[in-house]
Amino acid sequence: MSKDSESSRLRDERLKKLQTLRDQGVQPYPYKFDRTHQNKDLQEKYKDLANEIETQDVVRVCGRVMNERNTWMFVDLYDESGKIQLFCHKENLDKEKLQTLKLFDKGDIIGATGTIRRTKAGELSVKVTDFELLCKSLQPLPDSWSGFTDVEARYRHRYVDLIINPEVRETLRKRSLTVRTIRNFLDSRGYLEIETPTLQVEAGGADARPFVTHHNTLDLELYLRIATELHLKRLVVGGFERVYEIGRIFRNEGISTRHNPEFTMLEMYCAYGDYKDLMDFTEEMLLQCATTVCGTGDLTYQGQTLNFKDPFKRLRMVDAIKEVTGKDVESMKTFEEVKACATEIGVRLDGEKTRGEVINSIFEDKVEHTLIQPTFIIDYPVEISPLTKAHRNNPGEVERFELMVAGRELANGYSELTDPLDQRARLEEQAKKKAAGDLEAMPLDLDFLLAMEYGMPPTMGIGIGIDRLVMLLTDSASIRDVIAFPTMKPHKEEKLEKAE
Repeated sequence: MSKDSESSRLRDERLKKLQTLRDQGVQPYPYKFDRTHQNKDLQEKYKDLANEIETQDVVRVCGRVMNERNTWMFVDLYDESGKIQLFCHKENLDKEKLQTLKLFDKGDIIGATGTIRRTKAGELSVKVTDFELLCKSLQPLPDSWSGFTDVEARYRHRYVDLIINPEVRETLRKRSLTVRTIRNFLDSRGYLEIETPTLQVEAGGADARPFVTHHNTLDLELYLRIATELHLKRLVVGGFERVYEIGRIFRNEGISTRHNPEFTMLEMYCAYGDYKDLMDFTEEMLLQCATTVCGTGDLTYQGQTLNFKDPFKRLRMVDAIKEVTGKDVESMKTFEEVKACATEIGVRLDGEKTRGEVINSIFEDKVEHTLIQPTFIIDYPVEISPLTKAHRNNPGEVERFELMVAGRELANGYSELTDPLDQRARLEEQAKKKAAGDLEAMPLDLDFLLAMEYGMPPTMGIGIGIDRLVMLLTDSASIRDVIAFPTMKPHKEEKLEKAE
């Protein structure tokens, strides 16, 4: 019998049990249950209870049945906090109740009333005097011994993954704690979180291809935002000196272990600071995240120890290239020179048209994956940084950094461009690229340019990928591991019973 046929057979058996329960007057989907304790609370409260000791303390617990032994005499009941064992014996339950119990299945949600005891083997248990069905599960769960191991199925049926694999729930808890830690860190320093539009007339603030939608009433083409940057900067123009948003971003790009079409980004802006101040600020905030979520500033990620305690290394992009390849691209003043250099060292180019674009491609191909410890790569080519202030000392560069950790970008920060005329010229260049077919080039956002002409103070700004940060904090190899419901291509032939 195929796996799908077996699943269908088991579901039919559960449907028959469901009908039998209803025929017996049992409500299989009641409205509530008054619980007195979570399982973790009981484990803590009675941690010193000796073996074979019973109490008269009456408790009411509830959760999902994950295992049963000795024909339902022993039941492993799990709630969100953990496990408690139920002891269901004929001395404490009447015959009719015991017969009803045999109509239950692994995966059912039940509530139980009883007293606390610890078994001879040391298992804290509830000696059940009454129980009730709270939800009859119709789908059989995967085998508890082998677990739910098919990666694609786990992502597609995340609810099953969460039931079977408690470490997945723990990852999502740490994700929530990470976001809360960042909010607390920023709020305590006078930052204000303000929501900006998800639907935008112009999708700017990053080099990315947007998703397109249509508003029927306005008969208007709109885009899902690819960044919150340009609206947050409008708020700085309007007088908010410290502002941020943690929100969903949408980019119509490839899917990989580091990319999901929708992801979560922190963007933060602070008036009167520059990218040097921002690097200090970023180190402090990320160390706070590490110590709060992991209890230490030394993180273990995929077998490597990452040091978040010490100041991060700061390295100019051209110097990083020289360290790894031996090539002094800073001395190469023309497009042809750096292009020849890239070809010589085996960098495959794909339509780069400027010196700065080639330098960036060399860095991404030859250097980025070598940067394991947290490292600020600073002073980027102006051609790839249209929203960044020109470097005060190095012509052709801008005051920008990207924070690299474990061979990938984690954060992107600037001394923000505040000269409205320079900003207009750079966005006009981007618009030319877009008109020439570059789907990731920025549009000419005229309203943003108008806002800039009202005056924006010197400002530092940063974007941090929340998903990639959580990957580091939870030692997760794929971005899908830290997103509750990652984007998946559905199987056309998929049926309900395939959840097993």
